[in-house]
Amino acid sequence: MKRVEIRMAGYGGQGLVLAGIILAEAALAEGLNVAQTQSYGPESRGGATRSEIIIAEGEIDYPRVLQPSILLAMSQQAYVTYLPSLAREGVVVLDSTSVTSWTPGENVLAVPITAMARELVGTPVVANMVALGLVASQIGLVSAGAITEAVKRRVPRGSEEVNLKALETGFCAHRQLSIN
Repeated sequence: MKRVEIRMAGYGGQGLVLAGIILAEAALAEGLNVAQTQSYGPESRGGATRSEIIIAEGEIDYPRVLQPSILLAMSQQAYVTYLPSLAREGVVVLDSTSVTSWTPGENVLAVPITAMARELVGTPVVANMVALGLVASQIGLVSAGAITEAVKRRVPRGSEEVNLKALETGFCAHRQLSIN
């Protein structure tokens, strides 16, 4: 049975909690079992934040991520803090716009997520959706269609188009890049 633990970490205001909720809802729509939790720093913006998602075909007996198979690091602090807990065969997806020092390896997918959102979509505010497209493509358990529908339901009204463009940017980036 397939099971994946995902930790999305960065700082408040990056939209990682929303991205985690969208991924969880999409997985539920596909009939998978899901546990999703989040944690915020005491600051309203700029403090540490994380969203954790477990997606499984079978029963989830503990709702917390212990050893993520996917770590999304959207800040240097998130990378340094959570890398030690990564599962042995786990993959790090990092925003090379913000994470400037990392150990290259076969399990690292370094992508300038925030820069791509700014340059290809027109605003860095949707970097979370670019990251969601990358992470969802990497795990492969949830269809692009289910994630697209969840984005349409969850993002603020009037922002669907820009968020969907950012999501597709993430999907495309994953198809074009290999782990190096």
